[in-house]
Amino acid sequence: MATITGIQPRVLVRASGGPRYVVALAVDALGTGLLRPFLLLYGVTVLRLSAPVTGTAMTVGIVAGLVCMPSVGRWLDRGARSTVVAASMLVRVLGVALLLAAPEGHIWLFATASLFLGIGNQAWPAAHAALVATVAHGRERDTALAGARALRNAALGVGALLATACMAGGTTALRALAAVTALAYLAAAALAWSVHVHAHPAEAAPAKDRDDEPAPRMLALLAANVIYVFCLNVPEIALPLVLVTQLDASPVWPAVVFVSNTALVVTLQVPVTVLMSRFSRRTVLALSGVVLAASYLGFLAATSLGHGWATAAVAAVSVVCTIGEIIYAGSATALVTAIAPTHVLGRALARFQLSTGFGLAVSPAVITTLAPHGPAALWGSLAAATLLSASAVATEKDQATRFSGCRPRARAGL
Repeated sequence: MATITGIQPRVLVRASGGPRYVVALAVDALGTGLLRPFLLLYGVTVLRLSAPVTGTAMTVGIVAGLVCMPSVGRWLDRGARSTVVAASMLVRVLGVALLLAAPEGHIWLFATASLFLGIGNQAWPAAHAALVATVAHGRERDTALAGARALRNAALGVGALLATACMAGGTTALRALAAVTALAYLAAAALAWSVHVHAHPAEAAPAKDRDDEPAPRMLALLAANVIYVFCLNVPEIALPLVLVTQLDASPVWPAVVFVSNTALVVTLQVPVTVLMSRFSRRTVLALSGVVLAASYLGFLAATSLGHGWATAAVAAVSVVCTIGEIIYAGSATALVTAIAPTHVLGRALARFQLSTGFGLAVSPAVITTLAPHGPAALWGSLAAATLLSASAVATEKDQATRFSGCRPRARAGL
């Protein structure tokens, strides 16, 4: 496959689904940024629910949303693309509408709203990756996926900043933010549907190949991915916990780490993905595990310093962790789209999203359980598990070789 040596914005936009679809991604992420950081606060302050009840309802909604993934995968394998993306956005409109309709103290409406939001949030990554895989090919597709992640992170950050600025308005402002979020999701769904991308799986591979060639099992990749995705919760959960409760640092430091993480993802996701395109996707994914494990060991070393140096050292090591996250995000989904035969691409992406969602669901509990036992228990365990995962990814290469041949993607109407 040819390696992209430069980043051309127009080519990147076209490979990402076209201008309207890119705008849809930005609007959708902006709406998510407005609400997601304050969903717990909405349940506590607007609906007057207790924090434990609200948190449990949100967790159940996220986990229950994973149940829809097999159906999403089958829908994608029937050729749907932009329709599934639009549906993932519309179901979140329904979730926000239930939030607005819920009276004070009504836990079931809040739980149902969290369920619909969870379904949309879990279905979107697989649907988006399938759409990009239909309109772009090879390394251009990888760059398009990376560009969408950078754009999404930027829009999420802007949405969160706007929401923070509106927080002085209290419950009225939270309800207004929810309403604006629903409108953003609705507009994004309309834009995504309007691009009319549809694959034709019946034409994507000969009938004999479809019957004889099984879908890749990707067992090692899926198991490793559960561990890899812990890195996404390090800036949001592990580092604030360590900095504030163990190092007695100012709450400003976790904020600095989080903002730095977002800024680095936005600015480096595409360039790093292009840079890594000279290597195989599996090699890059294994390398990301090594970088992440090295950062975890760096956190272990940083926390052993005196309090005067430990905080700054942890913040510095967080940059290495973010680089590992960027390498991982630029190669993981791209690898799945490369090794999965076209006629089972939807199911392969759905299974991959199941592993991602499961890892994101359990990582807060694992991190908060390990942290009280000391830095060695937390960072040592994460480093060992991530290195083991990187090894599993690398050694699965021979098993996946027979799936790595390029098949022609279906034509898409834009």
